[in-house]
Amino acid sequence: MDDPRVKMNDALKEAMKNKDTPRRDVIRLALSAIKQVEIDTQGEVTAEKALDILQKEAKKRRESVDEAIKSGREDIADQEKFELSVLEEFLPRQLSREEVEAIVREVIADTGAESAKDMNKVMGPVMARVKGVADGRLVNQVVKDLLGG
Repeated sequence: MDDPRVKMNDALKEAMKNKDTPRRDVIRLALSAIKQVEIDTQGEVTAEKALDILQKEAKKRRESVDEAIKSGREDIADQEKFELSVLEEFLPRQLSREEVEAIVREVIADTGAESAKDMNKVMGPVMARVKGVADGRLVNQVVKDLLGG
């Protein structure tokens, strides 16, 4: 697994050269989140853990976009969308709904799940397979749709 910090540091240098202040600030924020975990745990952050931290930061942005839109604050929503787009450059490609559906169908067949009552049987194995490459809300929605929940 590639360490996203290498790519982020290169992008930071590029943003600084190009005087792209908004992009520079988002990258610095993400790097400082990783650094903060290193300080808090008093240890080195692995590439996998760095990706986890970036995914949490991206998830915060997605939730902020939803909240800002509900509150009628398009300006904040636009800023959060921009930050999310910058963070997503350093994350693995996310699975499409169709790809998630294929995995969910496979797990449903393997577990013998038949109704919404069996949702827990399906969610655990699916989330283990799509960790880091699919949003949990999307997976939850697909499982509900396919199990008739």
